[in-house]
Amino acid sequence: MGDLQQSVLTGKESAWNSRVFGVGFVVKLVLMALVNALGVYVIWAAWNASSWVLMGAMVVIIAALDYVYFSNKHTLPGKYVAPGLVFLLIFQIFVIFYTGYVSLTNYGDGHNLDKEQAVAAILAQNEKRVPGSASYPLTVVYTGDQLGFAIVDNGQVKVGTADEPLRVAADATLAGNKVTAIPGFSIASSQQIFANQQAVTSLRVPFSANATEGSIRTQNGTIGYLYKSIFAYDAAAGTMTDTENNVVYTASDRGQFVAPDGTALPTGWRVLVGFDNFTKAFTDTQYSGPFLRVMLWTFAFALLSVLTTFLLGLFLAIVLNEERLRGRKLYRTLLLLPYAFPGFLSALIWSGLLNEKFGFINQVLLGGTNIPWLTDPWLAKLSVLGVNLWLGFPYMFLIATGALQALPNDIKEAAKVDGAGPLRTWLSVTGPLVLITTAPMLIASFAFNFNNFSLIYMLTQGGPRFGDTSAPIGATDLLITMAYSVSGVDGNAPKNYGLASALSIMIFVLIAVISGLGFRQTRKLEEVL
Repeated sequence: MGDLQQSVLTGKESAWNSRVFGVGFVVKLVLMALVNALGVYVIWAAWNASSWVLMGAMVVIIAALDYVYFSNKHTLPGKYVAPGLVFLLIFQIFVIFYTGYVSLTNYGDGHNLDKEQAVAAILAQNEKRVPGSASYPLTVVYTGDQLGFAIVDNGQVKVGTADEPLRVAADATLAGNKVTAIPGFSIASSQQIFANQQAVTSLRVPFSANATEGSIRTQNGTIGYLYKSIFAYDAAAGTMTDTENNVVYTASDRGQFVAPDGTALPTGWRVLVGFDNFTKAFTDTQYSGPFLRVMLWTFAFALLSVLTTFLLGLFLAIVLNEERLRGRKLYRTLLLLPYAFPGFLSALIWSGLLNEKFGFINQVLLGGTNIPWLTDPWLAKLSVLGVNLWLGFPYMFLIATGALQALPNDIKEAAKVDGAGPLRTWLSVTGPLVLITTAPMLIASFAFNFNNFSLIYMLTQGGPRFGDTSAPIGATDLLITMAYSVSGVDGNAPKNYGLASALSIMIFVLIAVISGLGFRQTRKLEEVL
């Protein structure tokens, strides 16, 4: 009996070990090890960057994932939803909240740095050679692709780069006043110095971690000179003093050092400005007028795009749903061809076809006319709608075809029995049922066209530009392309991430409200029918 019990216990233990330490467990262990390694790397990077919020969030995420996947109690559903939740937090929730935060700041050109970095930048930008300062024997060195300087200061070798201040190189080899070897660095030859002369003469190596102590620069690659800033920063008073002109610049709540006469230093820092970016879109004449026109056009474009593509797609679906029509499969295949090509590529091709002087449409189809399809404001809008019709009707054709084929024949037969003709059957039975089925896709299509960035950017780049503003905003710009242009990422305007983020938040709210109202009306329609 004891042997039998022992055998049963051994069998249970073997089964348990097989379940716990099987192939599935090993795979899970390897995958979670990779996830934890990535998490530790992000935590370390956040620590070095003093990004405490990111570090704390990553610690919580890693701890939660480890608990979910290594606990056998009450976490089975979490094992399936955890990856989706993590990606939702990173790519959706975090993006929304960070965009909201940026919209409340002055982040942009002249305000890209925090205050400490801005102070260091001002001091560095206004450095001059100190009169009568000592010169240092200098050797140009490099590590990888990064240049640096090695100087001899009181018999000590100090080495540094543009990103790393000078530090004592205890293991350096010195022959007289010439550095011959430094661990971790290579000595640049005369030919290398000559080939990179501009980079060498423009290189600035901080003398120490304290920005006020200046930097080492060279004019010939052999002698280094101490450069110090003409500005003096007083952290306690929050002032920046021009020592040459005795002008005191005081830190303002707008993220700049401002003189008594209102003159501000060009380099500022990021600060919270509240809802200034939101009000600027409606009150600043440079943006208010174009913003309202762009918003109206965005709504018109989204509505007309959904309406035209749906009507054409529905018409073709009705025609090709007729069983007596020969070659239906071939026609359906041909109609889906525009859908098979990437939208941005098709828009780029159409941009060439609609070119005023060299386009195929003007030169071949219209006999050499010069119709400004993309340069006239109204023709450009018509062209955008036409190209979007070409790109969008296959999708509507697919969903309309699916909706029609999903309708039971009993409904149509019942309508015939009640004496309804084809038109009445469509208006009272078929049409409403198709609308109920396709309504969610129509709402999604509206949201997509509301933010149809690729079409506008590839076809017109938002042009033609408005003549009453210096901002890079045009007649075919949507709110999303306007936000992109205002951000300055494309290089056509000064960078203004705060204003662009504010516009993005407004777009998000508008789409959320419209989508919510649309789904509410869809539910009401379902209840009525």
